[in-house]
Amino acid sequence: MESNNETDDQTIELDPSSTVLDLTSFQLHDLDSVELPPSLTELDLTANRLARLDPRIAHLSNLKKLSFRQNLIDDAAFEPFSSWETLSGLQELVLRDNKLSKIPDVGIFKSLLVFDVSFNEITSLNGLSKVSATLKELYVSKNEVPKIEEIDHLHDLLILELGSNRLRVMENMQTLTNLQELWLGRNRIKVVNLCGLKCIKKISLQSNRLTSMKGFEECVALEELYLSHNGIAKMEGLSTLVNLRVLDVASNKLTSVDDIQTLTKLEDLWLNDNQIQSVEGLEEAVAGSREKLTTIYLENNPCAKSPNYVTTLRHIFPKIQQIDSEVFA
Repeated sequence: MESNNETDDQTIELDPSSTVLDLTSFQLHDLDSVELPPSLTELDLTANRLARLDPRIAHLSNLKKLSFRQNLIDDAAFEPFSSWETLSGLQELVLRDNKLSKIPDVGIFKSLLVFDVSFNEITSLNGLSKVSATLKELYVSKNEVPKIEEIDHLHDLLILELGSNRLRVMENMQTLTNLQELWLGRNRIKVVNLCGLKCIKKISLQSNRLTSMKGFEECVALEELYLSHNGIAKMEGLSTLVNLRVLDVASNKLTSVDDIQTLTKLEDLWLNDNQIQSVEGLEEAVAGSREKLTTIYLENNPCAKSPNYVTTLRHIFPKIQQIDSEVFA
């Protein structure tokens, strides 16, 4: 089965017992030329030109995964889907990169695990309250959402992606006690508020309006922290994050490296594009991770212009594999 521009005029035939149908990039305007065996458990329609939903999909009672990623589906086109009870066992629904202006009604899907409506034109999270509490991954990045709301029932959520929206406040996440990953990059957030979340392992607040990194002290399970492109002037509140492996504080206003000497698991440290004057004191500042660190970025700091800059860093970090863009064998 190969993608071509004549697909619309040809019938795509499948073995009636097929369970997976991948029509990615077939440039289909509709599914009239496609057979949909009732045995299907996965249907991938990524990168087509679909502006409506084929009603035959409503009869695929075994369907677990359905992707309409990168199509032309709007709110009106999706409406019938909300009443297709036969699909109530669906576990993964991807509507990424379409023309939705609101959270679609997916209340009938009682076993939903993954729900992706990123890259749409959604202006509010209103409607998420209907999403099944079984949900483990929620993606709503690159929309126009101004407020975190209607997620308090999602106790099993592991991944929350709300990057590239219009969020100003971290709020209403107190009940997400199992959350492992929180992605909030490219918003308008000024203050860190993890709402008591202590099990979280990855946090991104890149490209926000932070001036302080206080607020992570209780996130002792944290392994990756991304805070680049903010207005942070001081490294603080990090000493308790003993499981941290990756720390990205590039493109801020830092003048020194502080509060990470107790971090013994740190492997990647991104400090580039700051105002750090000298590598003197760096050995003491990273005492706990000297033997562990494999990657460090310090380019575009005043200290990177000093003679023997690379030699000094290689001496401080015996296991170093990369300094800025230079990789060592």
